[in-house]
Amino acid sequence: MKKRAVFLGDPERIRNVYQPQLRQELETLADVYPEIVNKDRLQQHAPFLQTAEILFSTWGMPALTEEEIKRFLPNLRALFYAAGSVQNFAKPFLYNDVIVVSAWAANAVPVAEYTAAQIVLANKGFYQSALLCKERRQAAARHARAFPGNYNAKVGILGAGMIGKKVIELLKPYQLDIYVFDPYLPDAAAEQMQVKKAGLIELFSQCHTISNHLANLPATVGLVNKEHFSRMLPYATLINTGRGRQFVERDLIEALRAVPTRTAVLDVTYPEPVPEDSELLQLDNVILTPHIAGSNPVEAARMAEYVIDEFRRYLHEEALQYQVSLKMLETMA
Repeated sequence: MKKRAVFLGDPERIRNVYQPQLRQELETLADVYPEIVNKDRLQQHAPFLQTAEILFSTWGMPALTEEEIKRFLPNLRALFYAAGSVQNFAKPFLYNDVIVVSAWAANAVPVAEYTAAQIVLANKGFYQSALLCKERRQAAARHARAFPGNYNAKVGILGAGMIGKKVIELLKPYQLDIYVFDPYLPDAAAEQMQVKKAGLIELFSQCHTISNHLANLPATVGLVNKEHFSRMLPYATLINTGRGRQFVERDLIEALRAVPTRTAVLDVTYPEPVPEDSELLQLDNVILTPHIAGSNPVEAARMAEYVIDEFRRYLHEEALQYQVSLKMLETMA
């Protein structure tokens, strides 16, 4: 007998991620409730929910309390989340002994690909030289020549979680000197990855390009500040695809104003989007993008494929590859 399953969350996002052929595939594996349920309709769909053993979701997954889970989903055994971070909703499920699976590994792929590309461009002085090139070609050439290129350039990676590790892996074909700030990275793992562990001050003082992949935790809010930004090299580039709250924005702006040849490439900010009166919009050495590093609509299907594969392992009682534990939540994004 097939296990009863339901999609819970934002209907539009669920349809975008679990594309038609993938939903059809799921329907061969489980007895899937035909309607997508959101938090406001839990009571309306309670008769089926109380028999459901499996939840599928993605971005827009509602946060339920332990009591709500007990009330509406008393037979729930596993939640398969086709997206990245589960910090906002996972704990009550884990406290109720529900298995939580995340497609964080799939969501890490496009972010790492985007970041590796930005690092390679940054080491060539791409950003400001591209802005200068149309009007001041000689100045653009001088600016570009101040950069090391990708031969023995020093690159700093903040956070060696799933994304940070993938970035390092993608950069292997380049002859780069990679520094990593991650208090949780064992020395043996750093040696195996052929990277140098460093503190924030050393990393910001030495690296030509720095990329942020710190876990989104209370301890990392405002972690990177004036003490670090002020030590950036004159032609350094700072890339942020992590979280905007991890940087003290005012301190970053001051560092960029003090040395205009520094560059910030920000795919995330806090708040997001950038307010219309933000100084970030006024600085020529700030490149802003609208949170595009993660999975786009086509790439999002990869995350659904990951959780469907995990669901097959669950059905066959095999070891799960992307199960999340309470201990993991202490350090993961």
